[in-house]
Amino acid sequence: MPIETTASVVAEVPDDAELLAVPYASDLSPAVDLHLPVSDLLAHYEAKGEAGEIVEVPVARGGGIGRVLLYGVGDGSPRALRRAAAALTRRAKGRDTLTVVVPEGDVTAFAEAALLAAYTFRIGETGKKAVRALAFAGADEGQVRRAETVAHAVALARDLANTPSSVKDPAWLAERAAEVGLPVEVWDEERLLADGFGGILAVGRGSASPPRLIQLSYTPAEPADRHVVLVGKGITFDSGGLSLKPTDNMKTQKTDMAGGAVVIAVLGALAALGAPVRVTGLIAAAENMPSGTSQRPSDVIKHYGGRTVEVLNTDAEGRLVLADALAYADAVLDPDAVVDIATLTGAITVALGRNVGAVYSSDDVLAKQLVEAGQSADDRLWRMPLIEDYTPALESSIADLANVEAGSRFGAGSITAALFLREFAGDRPWAHLDIAGVGRSTVEEGTLSKGATGFGVRVLLEWLTRG
Repeated sequence: MPIETTASVVAEVPDDAELLAVPYASDLSPAVDLHLPVSDLLAHYEAKGEAGEIVEVPVARGGGIGRVLLYGVGDGSPRALRRAAAALTRRAKGRDTLTVVVPEGDVTAFAEAALLAAYTFRIGETGKKAVRALAFAGADEGQVRRAETVAHAVALARDLANTPSSVKDPAWLAERAAEVGLPVEVWDEERLLADGFGGILAVGRGSASPPRLIQLSYTPAEPADRHVVLVGKGITFDSGGLSLKPTDNMKTQKTDMAGGAVVIAVLGALAALGAPVRVTGLIAAAENMPSGTSQRPSDVIKHYGGRTVEVLNTDAEGRLVLADALAYADAVLDPDAVVDIATLTGAITVALGRNVGAVYSSDDVLAKQLVEAGQSADDRLWRMPLIEDYTPALESSIADLANVEAGSRFGAGSITAALFLREFAGDRPWAHLDIAGVGRSTVEEGTLSKGATGFGVRVLLEWLTRG
């Protein structure tokens, strides 16, 4: 469900504010005069001014008693402001309105985090709801509106990924993509077969819900000198196929289409943000299920463009659907750059944990741009190496490639998966974002709620809208 908390900008703090939040600096001085011994109060509570620190005090307001939240902002960096804003929204849960005197610094980051912390996804009766309205006092209207657009895009990606797989299948995902208001083209199973998308078809063979390839197109108002293709993995449920996952590992697999959800959400937000680049989004959607029609380990499939792949593990299916989309983008769409995003490998979680995503790239400039955009947007990325010595892991004795290493000589599962994808991206600048570790959250903390995180939306929007 979308973020239900509304955002507004007010020039001054209203006298009857139900709940007021005021920042204070490390010297314990408040941003506005509250006619209170603020420094003494903060000293009493041993406040230090750290980001996320909140001291709640009663005040006389509008003929009654109101509440003021005195909040610390740490060093005032965008990361600290995000932490402070998220803490305020969580503290105001159940209230109608929270009026926030905005701190100095990056108001966009602050407002975005405040809205993201209000996100919930629940089917059935809800518990204590998020604050209904956030009023930002002294904020720039344009900065708040950008924050709102980005936050709602992240929420859309979370919604799509959090939706149970009993509801969503590849056709459902195509319907949701059509709702973002952009030109859409969808390949059904017949057209996929006719056009030679063997990887997508092979992964979807075991399911009663046929696969889809979804294409969204954004064209800016002014002529664009760049064309970017975003490719998202859209596995609406991943059982592992005949290479069946353990039961516990399957419980989160409704979010295995998080990469595809990110692409849909990003495309839907570009117009509102005035992105100056032409962008095509491709979502390779399938459900990976075991049945009498499933692909088998040792099968050989032919991808778009004719390259053959021996399938040694049907649970390494994400790279098979992405390979088709990447090959199509290279052969038909002729972009200036291609970026794919996927919950691809458990191996990347071992390498980078659950707070930093991986970027692999064939182009140093593209990699640098994405890492910098991630740092700015708080979708942090770490560049991982494409180690050429590991390419023999992709060798097959009967096909052009194998989808996984036959033995355990090289290991490095995330790197070899990226090397596999590179084979289909052509010679143009390409980057792969592995978000398996950061695409899901197990905690309710900061801007995150349990379930899908929408990781990738903010970094890609930051990258695509930079001048």
